Amino acid sequence: MAPERWERWYAGFDARHHPVAVGAEAGVLRLVGADGAFAEVRAPYGRPIEDPATLPDLLAAPADWGVLLARKAGHAVARLHGTTPVATKVSRRHVQGRSKAGGQSQQRFARRRDNQARASYAAAADRAAVLLLDPTPVPLLLVGGDRPALAAVLDDHDLRALPAPVRDVSLSFPRPSQEALLAAIREAQGVRVAIHDPERDQ
Repeated sequence: MAPERWERWYAGFDARHHPVAVGAEAGVLRLVGADGAFAEVRAPYGRPIEDPATLPDLLAAPADWGVLLARKAGHAVARLHGTTPVATKVSRRHVQGRSKAGGQSQQRFARRRDNQARASYAAAADRAAVLLLDPTPVPLLLVGGDRPALAAVLDDHDLRALPAPVRDVSLSFPRPSQEALLAAIREAQGVRVAIHDPERDQ
């Protein structure tokens, strides 16, 4: 949910399941109602919740942060000031699918795919370095997409020097597009809530 909806949502949860016990465990806020209903709440921007009282402060957007999304067939990068993207880049790359051929043809095909994937990762790292390190490194980087692709991109020499906390918050990235990037940014800014209500689950 959008951060501005949090207080109203919490008031409604408390009214339905009062009294509600509030605690934090492993960076997650836990709300447990008197009727057995409970909710797990994760703060936006991959921020851990160590103290329930700090959650309102954790909802505020960072002054400077970045998003990196990567797949074998493309990438998206954004640098943001608060909730506003100040620079974005989306790129699609052609990487062949798997071949059903056998023998030497399959080996050649696999080498071609590997070369195309490496070129895609190198292009993503180059663009990420421009947006995320210049003029100063972002103090926070959120990543998502395909984990092997992300690992390959972040292993680039320039990005290994990135001092920012890198938080894999599993941002969805179905395919490289500006729309997918903006959707991931909205996802990063939202409060994540998982609810278990025994009465509704029966």
